[in-house]
Amino acid sequence: MVTSPDPRRYAPCARLLATVFTLAAAMSSCAPAPESVEPETPQPEPTDAIAEATSLLGAGLHRPQLPEATRARLEQNLAEAEEAYAASITEDSTIWRGRRLGYLSRYQEAIDVLSTGIEQFPESYRLRRHRGHRYISTRQFDLAIADFEIAAELAANHEDQVEPDGAPNAAGIPLGTDKFNIWYHLALAHYLSGDFEAALAAYEECLAVSGNPDLLVATTDWMVMTLRRLGRADEAAPLLEAITADMEIIENDSYHRRLLMYKGQMAPEDLLDLRTVADPDQALNIATQGYGVGNWHLTEGAAARAEEIYARIIDGTSWAAFGYIAAEADLARMQGAR
Repeated sequence: MVTSPDPRRYAPCARLLATVFTLAAAMSSCAPAPESVEPETPQPEPTDAIAEATSLLGAGLHRPQLPEATRARLEQNLAEAEEAYAASITEDSTIWRGRRLGYLSRYQEAIDVLSTGIEQFPESYRLRRHRGHRYISTRQFDLAIADFEIAAELAANHEDQVEPDGAPNAAGIPLGTDKFNIWYHLALAHYLSGDFEAALAAYEECLAVSGNPDLLVATTDWMVMTLRRLGRADEAAPLLEAITADMEIIENDSYHRRLLMYKGQMAPEDLLDLRTVADPDQALNIATQGYGVGNWHLTEGAAARAEEIYARIIDGTSWAAFGYIAAEADLARMQGAR
């Protein structure tokens, strides 16, 4: 006969198992919780990765890398401008805050600062002159033209004054004036837009306030290029009569050399060695000299050579330089015409 096991025989085992489970539960409750995984803090985007504008060819234009010493100096200048602005909001402190931001290629911030200033000082032609410049830098030519046209109207009854330099030339002598800069940049904005007739009319106004050799060669150079684009190169002869090889030029040597080219005293290819385009230190010179040479070839019927030079220019880093923007604009028109 099979008998049922006596439950008392298993009592010690049951008590042992109960103790084990109780200890396990206690240890589990005392065990440290798994470490929580902190979400990664988004890192700020490097300043040279920030796009300030879109090129006329559809590429993002990013803040260029600057040598550490240059960046430190510009940052210090900006800090001083910010401090002056915080202490007293005036037309002048607003302009310098915007200019210092612009020198660091922080163009969108500069435009915002200058726009706020225009709301506070609506009669300021100087604020519009500087905002218009940054609209050119960011390829917003229609907005630039509107600013400069209003600035010209506001400045008409004011005496022209020398504009302080943000980046002094080698002689430490400011050369530009308020009215020169308004008309010069207005003409440029029309030129970049492809409205060469309007550009020529503005350059004629600019010529009247080009009161020293540096301003004269800058205005004359763009006027000659504009006349050539209009198919009126013969009208440049009287302008070139005022240009001589021995002119005392402080900062606009590139324009002077191009004018000597138009006079036949220098060959186009003597002005530019395109092998230096890969050298960052030569980027600005490539943009300035290169565009003049490229425009020469374009108006001489050598469009392929002009396009080659323009392409080399935009391989450089000085995308805010006027020659770079002009090369970009011409390339965009060439590609659009195909």
